[in-house]
Amino acid sequence: MADPFNPFERMMEQAHAMAKAMNPALENFNPKAFEAMWPTLPKEFMEVAFGKAFNKEGLDSKTRLFLVLSGLTMQGAQAESQVRVTVRHLIEAGATKQEIAEAIAQMTMFAGVPAVTKAGTLAKEVMDEMEGDEE
Repeated sequence: MADPFNPFERMMEQAHAMAKAMNPALENFNPKAFEAMWPTLPKEFMEVAFGKAFNKEGLDSKTRLFLVLSGLTMQGAQAESQVRVTVRHLIEAGATKQEIAEAIAQMTMFAGVPAVTKAGTLAKEVMDEMEGDEE
């Protein structure tokens, strides 16, 4: 006789029960709240840490962050927190909304429309939130 439960749903229920038993606070874990604890690094610090500090002829931090965003998009934008944090840092590094949108759209031929759509939605969410903070 066939099991009436979807095996994936059963696995997720078991994982949820295990997490709750190990740490009851995990039941209400919110990744967006966790990423809010990660500060947006100042542009100058990013340039030292990720830019031309160690290689004067190398890529600047903004270009490196665009490469990170492209890679995250290529993975299907599954790492939502990382996409959002990268977009925040890109804006701090001086990237425009148009540049961010173009970088994501550029990945259409490589990552596919669903991945680009998801990355674009996440990026727009961050940009809208950051606009709300400025008001």
